[in-house]
Amino acid sequence: MSKQICKIYRSSKNEAMYLYVDHQEDLDRIPEPLLQRFGKPKLAMTLALSLDKKLARADIAKVLEAIREQGYYLQLPPSPEAYMQELRNKNDKL
Repeated sequence: MSKQICKIYRSSKNEAMYLYVDHQEDLDRIPEPLLQRFGKPKLAMTLALSLDKKLARADIAKVLEAIREQGYYLQLPPSPEAYMQELRNKNDKL
């Protein structure tokens, strides 16, 4: 599958944690232990994902594959080291 309409939810427990799910299945396939860790999902946006687009902090091919195989993609907060490197890269472009 190269294109998919997804709902993206923001965690109520961690502002940098997101769940990507198929818009039709919504949260039906999310395991209960994950929902408990994630907290109350807050809809951030609905987005058409395709291989010709980019996401800021995730590989779109991996996102689409995870949604197809397990019903969701969990985007975790970046490690402090990765976050600092991301800031350095942005500053170098200025």
